[in-house]
Order: sequence, then C-alpha cells, then structure tokens
Amino acid sequence: MRDPASFLRGAGYGAARVDWLPGDASHRRYARLQGGPRAALLMDAPPPEDVRPFLAVARHIAGIGLSAPEIIAADEAAGFLLIEDFGDATHAALLDAGAEALPCYLEAAEALAALHAAPPPATLPAWGAAEMARATAATFLDWWWPAAMRAEPDADTRAALDSAITAMVAPFTQDGGFVHRDFFPANLMRLPGRDGARRTGLLDFQDAAHGSAAYDLVSLVEDARRDVAPDIRDAAIARYLEARGGVDRDRFHAAMAACAAQRHLRVAALWVRLARRDAKPRYLVHGPRCWRLLQAALDHPATRPLREFLDARVPAALRHNPIALTEPA
Repeated sequence: MRDPASFLRGAGYGAARVDWLPGDASHRRYARLQGGPRAALLMDAPPPEDVRPFLAVARHIAGIGLSAPEIIAADEAAGFLLIEDFGDATHAALLDAGAEALPCYLEAAEALAALHAAPPPATLPAWGAAEMARATAATFLDWWWPAAMRAEPDADTRAALDSAITAMVAPFTQDGGFVHRDFFPANLMRLPGRDGARRTGLLDFQDAAHGSAAYDLVSLVEDARRDVAPDIRDAAIARYLEARGGVDRDRFHAAMAACAAQRHLRVAALWVRLARRDAKPRYLVHGPRCWRLLQAALDHPATRPLREFLDARVPAALRHNPIALTEPA
C-alpha cells in the first residue's frame, strides 16, 4: 500500500505539517511541508505517473548549471519524491499579481536558451513527427471530434490527420534537441538569490523529450492559458535567438509556426478531454485562445499540410469548443 506518512517518516519529516496544494490537470499532487529539517515539497505521483523521468531530467538540469529542485528523498516504486521547495513565486503568480511582464519573459527566454544549448541526455524519449501526430489524434480525434461532429472519425480522417501533422513537423523535428514540453509561466520560478539563467527555476519537466527547440519557445510566447502581448512575444523570441546564436532565423520561425499549429490543435482538444473524461470543465475557458492561436499559425506557409486538412474536413464555423459542452445541462 502507498503510504506517504511512512515515506515522510523515513526521510526525517514525520513531524512536519502537510499542506496539500491545489491540483492541476495531472494525477500528481504536491504538499508543502512545514516544520521539517528544511523547506520541502512532497510529490505524490500515483500510477500511471512515474517519477523516474522527473529524477533523470532534474539531474540533467542541475548538471548543466541550471535550477531544478534538489531531490531530498525518493521512493521510485511508490511514486513519492521529497524535493526542494522553491517557494510560491512562479512567473504565473507574479504576472497574476501585476508584475511587469517583460522581465519574466526575458528571464524565461534566457533560461530556455541555456537549456537548449546543452547536449540533451541520450535517454530522452522522442518527440518527433510520429509522436506529435499520435498526441494530436489522441485529443483532437478521440475527444474533440466526437463532441463536435457527433460521430467518431473514420479511418480516412485518421490517416489524413496523421499525414498532415507528419508532413508539417517532420522537417523541423530532425533538428532535435532537449524539449521541456511544458515551458510556460506556471512551471517557471523566480529565484532572486541566483544569477543569470539560474535565477529561473524549472518545474514539471518529467515529460521532457528529444525534438524541436521551437516547441518550447512556442509554449512560452503562445501560452495556452494566458494572453501574451505581441511586443512581449517578439522581445522574448529576440532574446532567445540572440542567446542561442548561429540559428537560422527564417527556419526557426517556420519551425515555431509548425509546432504552434500542432500544439494549439492538440491543446484546444485537450481541454475537451479534461471536461468529458476528467470532469474538469473549467479548462474549457482556454479553448477560444487556443483556436485563435491556431488560426494565426495556419497563416504561415510551413503549416500548409494541416491547413489543407482542416479546410477539407473542419469548417471554420466548427473551430471552437464543441457546442455540446457549452450548452446548459
């Protein structure tokens, strides 16, 4: 039986007060520990979660001189970790409290450039064309399509989406490196006592993979959960490219458009899955933003395969949250 109290006692935190933090879209949950040997968080990651990727990536991030929470204790089999508590100053919390946006995004871009500049671990899973196509189908066709179309997608539609996503992203995933995959303000911390790229603490990196670096920059500047002003977006992209150096900028912007189109379609449909499968309809509020961002990405020539798929099979009038999920019960 999984027993967090026993794990905490073994780590020297048996007398600590356990304050559970609000949950998010995943099965993981976190608790802040008060009264232990040092400030710490408990990560409770029950199956199907797996803490081993988090451990491996945390070690990589620390090894390249960036800031990931220190691992204080671990029970990999049970899915418990005791990790360093970076505090409450996520970039999302700072922005919500009225902090100036530009420094947050420039700091994030600096940290992201450093993260991408280092050679990635050889053990990272792939985030290539095949994986991106499967992930898109798993939300858009498995959840959005039945809710919006009132019917299951046929085999031809599945094959056509797979071909469109593959053709769109394959030219850019071949330029692969480390991809965090959830690089946005809620997963970034401001650590005032640290300098340079280390001042940004990195969180929620257990899904890191090997793919296009453009995917992470899209996650930051075309956030699915908050609007980013055009001037802030442009400044963050410029800071990232300046820090990386030697990047073919036209090709990188094309990669950003392709990754944006895939991500926004997948995430717009992810909100539908959370509403229907997980009874979390509150995330549907982000659907309109994702569809707007998708439409903007589709204006770039690099996204032509997906644009043609959508034009042939999804009328513009249906490109939104399914009406069935917005109608009164």
